[in-house]
Amino acid sequence: MPLFTWQKSSYCPEGNSCIHVAESPDEVHITESADPSGAILTATPAAFGALLAVLKGERQAPAPIEVAFGEGDAVRLKAAGGVVTTTRPRWDAFVLGVRAGEFDRFAG
Repeated sequence: MPLFTWQKSSYCPEGNSCIHVAESPDEVHITESADPSGAILTATPAAFGALLAVLKGERQAPAPIEVAFGEGDAVRLKAAGGVVTTTRPRWDAFVLGVRAGEFDRFAG
């Protein structure tokens, strides 16, 4: 995994795997710490900001980062820069963090 400074939602239970977000100069990176493949979705700050706006209810149009709910509790985040799979409880913890503004700094 590249050397990024990863941030997870404060709503993620201590010690549990969660969605993590990091930034590099012109990109935002999203991963699931429990994913054994180490998949990292990469997007622009604008695309990540659009996802945040949708999750906060500030925007209704689809975001460039697609969110799909699958069988069971599977949740997939997909963009041109990759796919990350997580679970519904981890997704819910991420969304709570988004709504609390914990990831706003990544949106540019």
